[in-house]
Amino acid sequence: MIPVTSITHSLSGLAWRWRGGNMDIGSGFGLNDGLVDQLLLSRGVTPDDLERHRRPTLRDFLPDPSIFRDMDVAAARLADAVERQEKVTIYGDYDVDGATSAALLIRLLSAVGLEATPYIPDRLLEGYGPSGEALVRLAREGSTLIVTVDCGAMAHEALAAAHATGVDVVVVDHHKCSPELPRATALVNPNRLDEADEAAAHGHLAAVGMAFLLAVATVRTLRARGAFQHRPAPDLMGLLDLVALGTVADVAQLKGLNRALVAQGLKVMAKRENVGLSALIDASRLNRAPTCSDLGFALGPRINAAGRIGDSSLGVRLLTTSDADEARDIATRLSALNDERRAIEQAVQEAAEAQVDAQHNRAVVVCAGEGWHPGVIGIVAGRIKEKTGKPTLVIALDADEAGHGKGSGRSIAGVDLGAAIIAAREAGMLVAGGGHAMACGLTIDPAQLALLADWLDERLARDVGEARASQALLLDLSLNPGGLTPHLIETLEAAGPFGVGWPGPRVAVGPVRLVKCDVVGADHLRMIASGADGRSFKAMAFRAAQTELGQALLHGHRGRQFWLAGRARIDDWGSRPAAELHVDDAAFAD
Repeated sequence: MIPVTSITHSLSGLAWRWRGGNMDIGSGFGLNDGLVDQLLLSRGVTPDDLERHRRPTLRDFLPDPSIFRDMDVAAARLADAVERQEKVTIYGDYDVDGATSAALLIRLLSAVGLEATPYIPDRLLEGYGPSGEALVRLAREGSTLIVTVDCGAMAHEALAAAHATGVDVVVVDHHKCSPELPRATALVNPNRLDEADEAAAHGHLAAVGMAFLLAVATVRTLRARGAFQHRPAPDLMGLLDLVALGTVADVAQLKGLNRALVAQGLKVMAKRENVGLSALIDASRLNRAPTCSDLGFALGPRINAAGRIGDSSLGVRLLTTSDADEARDIATRLSALNDERRAIEQAVQEAAEAQVDAQHNRAVVVCAGEGWHPGVIGIVAGRIKEKTGKPTLVIALDADEAGHGKGSGRSIAGVDLGAAIIAAREAGMLVAGGGHAMACGLTIDPAQLALLADWLDERLARDVGEARASQALLLDLSLNPGGLTPHLIETLEAAGPFGVGWPGPRVAVGPVRLVKCDVVGADHLRMIASGADGRSFKAMAFRAAQTELGQALLHGHRGRQFWLAGRARIDDWGSRPAAELHVDDAAFAD
């Protein structure tokens, strides 16, 4: 029998390694807090910091907002606007992070007596980030303060145009910055190149996390000015449901402060006090309190659908309304848009994947086509990245009236695609471009497409090679089928919430024989596995039917024994909850 520790080439071609120490718990005897501590230690927590991470709270993780450059200036400017009852516009990006950031500041200002107005640009007509035309128009319409959220860090020309009108602009962003910052009243961004180490350590925050810190700083400033002598201060904790949604949907690393924000935000969301979020939960057919996974795969995509193929303002409207009927109507529209988005995405993905085979020697996959909807190219880039294991750019040609292509990219761990795109823009290959390590956006003249592909291949070949060479399937524990129980899963979840940068526990279960393995849905595998201990369990492998792993499970399982590796989940469809495995990989055990 081949032990887990000896697997060097799985059915997906990966070596299996322990994330931390060897944890073989058999049938689950000895399950206790020690397992949770081991999970925390294997994710980088030091022994003397375990207590703080077992139950992450804001009290233990929230920094003083003043450590960030321009934070106090931004808070003072917002406080001034509240006191003077100025006309304020919150200019947000069209994705979930932008929508939640804008909604958070609008709800905060409303709670202190100022009704701010949202402005979300149209993805197709205006593109990413603040445009000079829009900022100038807002100023002429009477706005004296514009706060950009999840955008603006690279908007040099647009902010210069706004400055010329006399309007104040505060930028709240988290995307990578160039050495020269755009002209703004304040630019709050943990990824400023001139940021101090203490603040830069929070560079993994999403924009909504930075917006929350600005809310904290603004309330503190107003309190110091005596604003709450005759009225209650706003409930900042009540905004954490928005922070959790934006953080998870933007695939921000769930470590440190982010983990605390999401952990507490999920508790707030469970109370369903935000009318819009409550309607969205109902539209998503969730009959329980949302989990971290639900934020990324059920709630987030519905809000994103508005920015991708519909009315980009729907997300902010949903998250700021107090009218239950309006919330229900918007949530229904978002669900319909999400269904439409899926169909469009499938067509673009098929067209893009047809170009992949010709690029097998490339370090970075670059797919481009005419007629591709710009609203789904980021999702498609992510899908191709997962299949190829390489950074991927997907570009919709003829995406605007000038004939430019609009592109979106997704990267792999260890390869900073955002920095490369910024460098390409500065080298003159792009009309516009920016992002962060794992994701980017760009605008390009199609004539430059081949040059960009060659340049990225040369620049990132070494990084991609090293990143892929170090790829392995990391395991947290192994067990036999009898150990895969709801109690085990509850214990594992105590080390959450899990996401990027704080990966969910992966277990190896076996040895097992596959009693059943068939295709369900479009591309999923459904299995029943049985072990020598007489116990069996259900398993699913999503989007796997056409992969080498899926084909091996479907056609090569007769008489062979396997180790199955994946995430343990609760199946609550039956009369009593049962444990099942969502399979990431498999290996022969004999």
